[in-house]
This record gives sequence, C-alpha cells and structure tokens, in this order.
Amino acid sequence: MNRRRALLRTGLALGASLIVSPARACEYFADTMRITHPWTRATGGADSCVVCMKFDDVRESDRLIDVQAPVAERAELVGDFAIPKGGELVLSEDGAHVRLVGLKQPLFIGRTYPLKLVFEKSAAINANLNVDFLRLSR
Repeated sequence: MNRRRALLRTGLALGASLIVSPARACEYFADTMRITHPWTRATGGADSCVVCMKFDDVRESDRLIDVQAPVAERAELVGDFAIPKGGELVLSEDGAHVRLVGLKQPLFIGRTYPLKLVFEKSAAINANLNVDFLRLSR
C-alpha cells in the first residue's frame, strides 16, 4: 500500500511539474552590474506603486537616472541612486525606491509589466516588473 501511494505521489508531482509554467527569470545584466528581481505589490485601485529591486555584482560605479514603464505616466526616483563599485544598492519600500505615478491600469498579482532602467554610464536595460504581493492597507 505504501509503495502504491509513493508511486501515485511521484506521478502527481511529475504531472504537476509539466503543467505549471516555469519560474520567470528575475535577473538582468547591465554592462557593469546585475539587477535582481524588480517587483511591486498589486495595486487594486491605487494610482501609484513602489518598485523595489537590487543592484549588485557592481564592477564600475554607476547611477540609476530614469525608469520608464508604459503602465504609468511617469516614474519618480525617491532617494539616492548611486550604485557603488563593489557594493550594492537595494531599493525597498522603506528606503530609496522608484514610484510609478499615474498608473494607467491596476497591477495584478502574478502579472509582469515592461520596465526600462536607464543608467548614467551603462546601457539601458529592458526588464519585467513582477507583481508579487498584495497591497497592504495602511
């Protein structure tokens, strides 16, 4: 009985792995750094959202100078966006972050939206903004 149950579980796990879509790539590479997991929360009826991500493996100091997202009228850079050589910059809801303002549509959990990151020195990077979490009411 235990062997049948183990075979059934294995078969179900294999079947599920074929049905479930693979995880999305969340790393992007500029000329001199890695950008990891641009994300935001689902917005519901809000007209803005905070974008978070991490910049690391920095081989040359740079600066994020603009963010473009077709889903918003504009992006505001809130904080210091210097990315130091050998260091990292973490954009978070409580620190430096990008705020997308004038959202043209709600952002739904599990979806991705195009995002362009513009740097002072490195070439611009096209990335995806992942909507990973529900918006918390404050």
